[in-house]
Amino acid sequence: MAGKVISIVQQKGGSGKTTLAVNLAVAAMQRGRRVALLDTDPQGSLGRWFMTRHERLADPGLDFSTSSAWGVSYECDKLRREADLVIVDTPPKADADLRPALRAADLVLVPVAASHVDLWATDGVLDLASREGKRTCLVLNRMRAGTRLGEEVAGAAGELTADIAAARLANRVVYAESLGLGLGATEMRRGAATAEVEALADEILGILAG
Repeated sequence: MAGKVISIVQQKGGSGKTTLAVNLAVAAMQRGRRVALLDTDPQGSLGRWFMTRHERLADPGLDFSTSSAWGVSYECDKLRREADLVIVDTPPKADADLRPALRAADLVLVPVAASHVDLWATDGVLDLASREGKRTCLVLNRMRAGTRLGEEVAGAAGELTADIAAARLANRVVYAESLGLGLGATEMRRGAATAEVEALADEILGILAG
């Protein structure tokens, strides 16, 4: 059976797409899934993370590939023959270049950091995903617990047409720290971050299985 594809998209840069991709990939791998990562962002942050991981660990435990925007469909078809889960990291834009990643996806994830600007930036992505008939789920990222802004963003996100994940990722140093080491937050054994990532992975994998 062919694997499932998650495309992580957001028009605004700095929203945490690569952080989300890395942590979902590692969490799925730790659950025994065969996971492949596909980097379509010319900045190559996901690729740098993978090479750091490759140098650090004898076995990265994940497959990795790169592609131009228009090669996404071909690469996803190839990767999903061997992987249970393919996670696609995309560049920060919302135009025709994203359509191949959206078309290949079984689920589209849109990370939204704790700002109204990030939330506003979802409009173009949600419109493109809707035109492609894809299920879309917002993931609240870099949230600050107990802040009025965070709750306002969460409330406003809940009014959009897309689903919104119940699990959230907080604004924690460990996410940036683990990224620089080629690891996922769950491999750093930090309790709060591990619990957040595991809850999100359970939720997202549950959606894919449904």
